[in-house]
Order: sequence, then structure tokens, then C-alpha cells
Amino acid sequence: MSDAAANPLKAGLEDVVVSTSDICFIDGHKGRLLYRGFDVDDLVAQSTFEEVTYLLWYGKLPSRKELDAHVKALSSTANRKLPPKLITMLRQLPKKTTPMEVLRTGVSALSAFDPDAADNSREATLRKSIRLTAQMPTLVAAWERIRRGKPVVAPNPKLSLSGNFLYMMTGKKPTELATKTFDVALILHADHEFNASTFAARVTAATLSDVHSGVVSGIGALKGPLHGGANEQVMLMVQKIKDPAKADAWIRQALADKARIMGFGHRVYRVEDPRAKHLKRLALELGQQAGSTVNIQILDIMAGVVSAAKHIFPNVDLYSGAAYASMGISTDQFTPIFAMSRVAGWAAHILEQHGNNRLIRPRSDYTGATDAKYVPLAER
Repeated sequence: MSDAAANPLKAGLEDVVVSTSDICFIDGHKGRLLYRGFDVDDLVAQSTFEEVTYLLWYGKLPSRKELDAHVKALSSTANRKLPPKLITMLRQLPKKTTPMEVLRTGVSALSAFDPDAADNSREATLRKSIRLTAQMPTLVAAWERIRRGKPVVAPNPKLSLSGNFLYMMTGKKPTELATKTFDVALILHADHEFNASTFAARVTAATLSDVHSGVVSGIGALKGPLHGGANEQVMLMVQKIKDPAKADAWIRQALADKARIMGFGHRVYRVEDPRAKHLKRLALELGQQAGSTVNIQILDIMAGVVSAAKHIFPNVDLYSGAAYASMGISTDQFTPIFAMSRVAGWAAHILEQHGNNRLIRPRSDYTGATDAKYVPLAER
């Protein structure tokens, strides 16, 4: 048994504090989420995703001059465009390749084209973070177009990051409501303390690896259905139910069968996830604009049944997919969109990890044999 056995084992590192951080705070009992001390409710009401990325990376709200320069960097064609050779590579991938697999591969490949790839200074990491945050929407949209047999749409430097992404996906300028909703979704997903993908990114950064490697680690962790893939699973449930009149019976049967119900509960929150209410409101508005609120009706019924029966509450994944679906976004693109937002948080944590680094190397509680005797191959 290892020396670590003297310490109480916490499966999944639940409630284990592994480091200090001043990036994000979650009050799980009051249902509050803060970025650098600012309540996410206030940021949703008054800020933009571009400003939130500045706040996360630089630790303060920008002045008008600083924000203008930051927005210009994030929206410039030079930072948003993909290298032509990367587009060629995407065209060689099997069309069945999932968007998250493409994103993971694409971000790794982008490091080969980045002029600051070998420089891990704070200044270079910030430049790389800007490029990655600008390029990832282009990468996600490009694959959507390529796999559908449509021409890739070049980024529009006059549009916000949210508006430009929706434009590159569809080839049409998005509505003001769609752009605002998408911007809010990006703000809400930008960071969430030491979640699985952020911790994965920090573990990689702690080896003094680069920001691209850290982000690829984050993408790999986010890909799992117990983390970023949950909103996809929610919409797959909704698609199975189809009719609000069937939702109550369907969800009760699922609970009776002890099936895993995505979109509810959270390791940290003991009340409703504070992000859920914003996405529910905007998803409803988008559904009304599109002429159908069926998805929201089904989700509301599910929420009522699960909350009453299990005393667990909706999390961010319950309504985000419905909002994206109302914009015509494919279900398997929901998690890449999550990554497009969370790259802001991953970059902030990589910067923080590099700023006061110590290699992350936990121990395990060994439960295997300790006196095994080797038997020569001829005698086995």
C-alpha cells in the first residue's frame, strides 16, 4: 500500500483542493458563478464574449482603448483565417469524422503553423491564445461546410466572434437575436473553475508544455459525454421524445429504469446552475422566432419531473442544445461550440499555471499485489 494511503481517498478528486486560483469562483450553495470577481449574471447583461476573454486573460476589465485593440486582434482576418494547407488536410478526412475529432486534430495541427509555437513566454502565449480563440470558430465552421459538400465561407472581420461564426456556418448574416444568444452562450461557457477539461489543460501546462498542447488536452477531456458531450445527449433525448405530450411518461420511465439523465445535477452546484436560466430564456425566444417551442416544452416537463423526483436541478447543458438547435446547428457541433468558448478559460488557466508553476503529480492508493513471484517463460 502506498504512502498516500494515509490520506482519505476522494474518488474523482471530489472536493479536493489542488491549487489556488483567482480566475473563477463557484458558490454551489447560492448558485453563483464569478469570473475574476464579476457575477456572470452582470456579464451576460452588460458585457460581450470578447470583453470576457480580456477579463479572464488580463485580470481586469479593459478600457475602451484596450477593448478596441483586443476586439481588433480577435476579429482580424489574419488571426481568424486557417492556413490553406490545413483546409487541404480537412478535405482529406473521412466525412464520418466527428466535429470534436476534427477540432482536436485541427488545433494540434495549428501549432505547426503558429509563429510563436516554440515560445512559452507570457506575451507569446497571449498572442497564441488570441489566434486560437479566433481560429477555432473558423475551424468548426469549415468542417461543417466541408462535410456537407459546401464551399468554405471566409471569416468576416466586421462581425463579432459570435456573429462571424454563425455567418461562416450558414453563409448568411445571422439575426440580432441569434448573435446575442450565441454571445451569451459563449460567455456562460467561458470558464468553470477546475472542471475536468480545465484540469487536464493545467496538468499539461504544468509540464511546461505549450498552450496548443494544453488546449488539445482540454478538448480531449471535453469530448467525453460526462463533460462537454452532455448537451448533445440532452438533445438526443428530446429527439426521441418528439412530442411534449409524451415527455412526462418518457422521463418517468427513464428514471424508473435508472437511466442516466443528462442536463441535471452538478458536482459543485446544490441549487440550479446559474447559467441555465439565461439559456432557457434565450432558447425560448429563439424558438418563438423560429416558430416552434416544442423542444423547450419537452425540456420544461423533464425539468419538473426530475427536480421533483430526484431533487436535482437543471445545469447548463439542459437548455444550451435547444438554443443551438433553434439556430439550425447540428447536434454533434454542440460540444465543439463549448470548446470555442472554453478556450478562453483554458488559456487563462494555462497562463496562471505557467506564472507560478509546479508539476502536477498526484499519488494513487495502490491495491495490487506486492509479493508476486516471477515464473520463467519456459515454466508457465
